Amino acid sequence: MSNPAEEIARLRAEIARHDRQYYVEAAPEISDQQYDRLMAELKRLEAEHPELIDSDSPTQRVGDRPVEGLRPIEHRAAMLSIENTYSEAELRSWAARTAKLLAGESIEWVVELKVDGVALSLLYEEGRLVYGATRGDGRVGDDVTHNVRTIRDIPLRLQGDSVPRLLEVRGEVFMTNRDLEDLNQSQQAAGEPAFANCRNVTAGSIRQLDPRIAASRRLRFFCHGVGAAEGLRATTHMEFLDQARRLGLPPTPWAAGFNDFDEAVAYCNQVIERLHELDFEIDGLVLKVNRFDQRERLGATSKSPRWVIAYKFEKYEATTKLRAISVQVGKTGALTPVAELEPVELAGTIVSRASLHNADEIERLDVREGDVVVVEKAGKIIPHIVRVEKHLRKAELPKYRFPERCPECSSPTVRDQVEVVIRCPNPDCPAQVRERIRFFAGRNAMDIEGLGEKLVEQLTTSGLVRSYGDLYRLTAEKLCGLERMGDKSADNLLKAIEESKNRGLARLLTALSIRHVGSRTAAVLAERFGSIDAIMKADVASLSEVPEIGPVIAQSVCDFFHGDRGRAIIDDLRSLGVRTTADSPPPAPQSLAGKTIVVTGTLQRYTRDQIEELIARHGGRAASSVSSKTDFVVAGANAGSKLEKARQLNIPVLDEADFERLLGEAASRRD
Repeated sequence: MSNPAEEIARLRAEIARHDRQYYVEAAPEISDQQYDRLMAELKRLEAEHPELIDSDSPTQRVGDRPVEGLRPIEHRAAMLSIENTYSEAELRSWAARTAKLLAGESIEWVVELKVDGVALSLLYEEGRLVYGATRGDGRVGDDVTHNVRTIRDIPLRLQGDSVPRLLEVRGEVFMTNRDLEDLNQSQQAAGEPAFANCRNVTAGSIRQLDPRIAASRRLRFFCHGVGAAEGLRATTHMEFLDQARRLGLPPTPWAAGFNDFDEAVAYCNQVIERLHELDFEIDGLVLKVNRFDQRERLGATSKSPRWVIAYKFEKYEATTKLRAISVQVGKTGALTPVAELEPVELAGTIVSRASLHNADEIERLDVREGDVVVVEKAGKIIPHIVRVEKHLRKAELPKYRFPERCPECSSPTVRDQVEVVIRCPNPDCPAQVRERIRFFAGRNAMDIEGLGEKLVEQLTTSGLVRSYGDLYRLTAEKLCGLERMGDKSADNLLKAIEESKNRGLARLLTALSIRHVGSRTAAVLAERFGSIDAIMKADVASLSEVPEIGPVIAQSVCDFFHGDRGRAIIDDLRSLGVRTTADSPPPAPQSLAGKTIVVTGTLQRYTRDQIEELIARHGGRAASSVSSKTDFVVAGANAGSKLEKARQLNIPVLDEADFERLLGEAASRRD
């Protein structure tokens, strides 16, 4: 047998590496059973050689005895509270104030999840965990080291060769919804009451005097900041998160950096739409200045730092019963499961349905028909199911089996290899036809007034409309047999359908339900190519060269227009008189002919789309990045690295007034 000390050291290092793979990298390499064997072997060796037991050993995470009380600990650097807002307008005002305080400097912004847990400070000296403390009053917290040591996300010793001499790590202790489900099942089995939510369990567990209770709760930890530090190499927040990961600390997921504040705000809204993907609770997002030197110059008020703000949203929860799971078929064939709920009041409205998003979401939640579920509404997003109250599952409910055939046309379903979605591959599926026609007539597409959801249902069910072209073949005689369709209504509808023929290329491209092509992409394609014929001649390479059109969109567009079905649709619409060319705007002075212009920052009188359209109308080209070929940069508030690069390259920088003077006209904001 090898030297016991060497074998113990090897096992400790291997277990620490597997902890990091599981908790930090989310890429476990071994099974739970294999991990338990490693731990059992380490315990055996330490029992045989007690003189080799070290407080940093993974076997020492749970103490044998409760502590007598929680002693106070003074933080090396104060844990100040964060200013918060529920308003995007106030969020932008904060960014404007920050930019004013850092006048003339480019600012990088960071967006992070605001995990709904308990704030925690960890102190490491020479890489070894010294203590963990709650926030307390911001200056003095409670020593909860005995419980912190039970949290497997938190390394007892930092890893790597570049360990700071001293590092005060700030983060959040939390519990996942899945672990709360399991805990409540255990509570029920023991005859104990269930816990209401993850945060309450976390707050109670981290302050327990007996560490064995905290250990049984499977608490988790994400780091999101730094207090006092000596020997820290990072000079920005994003660098710190990368260094923390290398040290074995799990950073908050989905953190992202941006040079443009508009992009940061857009990312916030994207994250809110994806809340259902998280197995833990957040109550907002945190926006920060990335550079540490700028943070120092910004400083803090008596209550909060000036370089950070919490963008919060209202969250409402309710408990109800899941009656059934239905499946809807969309215009592209995607099958979306929907939770049919016993009606429950949520945020002042009665909710009876909630999206389950896809088959993987059902599997992750392990939600079954008949379950009691917690449904949540956050911000403006549609309600979604947070977790299943498994302890209230009175009987063994069968697992939900996702349909292997389309519920509308019985075609065998297929799993999309790119997106997390199961589709009906039959383009003639009645549900797809119905949804495509409804979308085609919608306000953002061909805008056919009077052609609402109920009428589309009648037209498609009766067989009067099976394609886009069938809309233009409708007559008063065909319409007269429909419910609530009198002569006047029929005339008005036919007039609206006729008017839609001249909506132009951008709206037509939107209306065709081409995968990945929304209204913005359609407008870009229409502006670049000018006609359907030009788009049909383009290959993937030439489409990919268009700004904002990546390879995925290019391939989708090419597949549609080069396929037999897409060509047949266009030929049919063209034969019926539908215009397939771009709108011709009123002639404008070509003040920007041959000029390449980059727009950056937040403008007062224009949206980004409006000013880029104005540039194109006057003969210029709106580019997305600054280079030596850029002629001008139009800069608004909170302009970032693009402005800095323009200055480095000595490229003229214009404000909005300068830009309007350059056009040679008093341009005004368009509605």
